[in-house]
Amino acid sequence: MPESKKRLGRNVLGKPLAPCSFDPLTGFYRDGCCRMITGDIGLHLICIEATAEFLVFSASRGNDLSTPMPQYQFAGLKPGDRWCLCAQRWQEAFQAGMAPPVILQSTHVSALEYVNLEDLEAHAVAE
Repeated sequence: MPESKKRLGRNVLGKPLAPCSFDPLTGFYRDGCCRMITGDIGLHLICIEATAEFLVFSASRGNDLSTPMPQYQFAGLKPGDRWCLCAQRWQEAFQAGMAPPVILQSTHVSALEYVNLEDLEAHAVAE
């Protein structure tokens, strides 16, 4: 197995973690992957596919993911974009009935410390 795959870790299915998105470039270190990284107190572990409803919900909770922030090289998300979302934000959205779709192959196994696999599977994008 390539060294780069070993460092990414495993996904919630127990397989090597797949990248989430390179356009827009996501991940705590903007490397395309939702992985466990020291210093990431937000725990950007869940790869989601943004929906208009979720983006409105997230903004209403103080996390505006739609507005561009050029100072951070962030163009803002639009529906259909994939993004590494904080595990607690996904759980909050789930409890409010607003959880966005999830890409299981690109969601880090550590997310299972904060969310249930069954809930993620119920929101999984077919791949």
